[in-house]
Amino acid sequence: MVNKLVYIKRVVRILRMLFLRLFLVVGFVATLMIALSLTSAPFYASYRLSCPQIKPNGTPEYIVVLGAGGMPGAEGIMRCYYGAQAAKSFPTSKVIIALPTLKQYFEESHTYKMFEEMRFRGVDSTRFLFEINGTNTREQALAVNRDLKIPLSSSLLIITSPEHIYRSIKTFQKIGFVNVTGLASYENSIDESLLLKKSEKPNIINDPGRVPALRYNMWNYLKIEITVIREYFAIGWYWLKGWI
Repeated sequence: MVNKLVYIKRVVRILRMLFLRLFLVVGFVATLMIALSLTSAPFYASYRLSCPQIKPNGTPEYIVVLGAGGMPGAEGIMRCYYGAQAAKSFPTSKVIIALPTLKQYFEESHTYKMFEEMRFRGVDSTRFLFEINGTNTREQALAVNRDLKIPLSSSLLIITSPEHIYRSIKTFQKIGFVNVTGLASYENSIDESLLLKKSEKPNIINDPGRVPALRYNMWNYLKIEITVIREYFAIGWYWLKGWI
């Protein structure tokens, strides 16, 4: 009985030590993320993943708009917006919408809503192709070639979120596409000063709670940090699988 109590105490002590260390690690990471959210580091981390050095070379034959969750949704709307802008800039390019969809429910699907959104923005309906089988970036790249019969020699302009551009380009290149560029669907923010009343502007130094950068940018940059960290894990997974 005594030995059993000693064993239980030892286990409790070890668990307590592990919990304390975990708490310290989580606290350190949270503090670091909050500190970084007050700087421009999260933006530049996302910006690097958007491959700004890779510029479109001439007119792409296909504009590939990668789907993002449900429609309507913030990311999906932004990708449709940039897709429509690209379609207007390159009027001879075909537009591929890539999002998993059940054929029998196509007209009720999120893919069809993306099509309607871009058509509403002035893109002719005859320009669209639909890749509805791929459930991740690699499967979508394979399906664009296999199911839509798009030659690997074709020039592609991929439209997706900024942090997803690098992995998307590398994935399409890995399966054999040789001319791939990207356009990041950046979110544009309102001028922070417009969020303050005239009477507040002279007093923001005395009231940090009214500083727009603290009220808005910090939370947005925290979200970007989480997204970038997730994307680096995804890049690592794709690298381990040999997909990039």
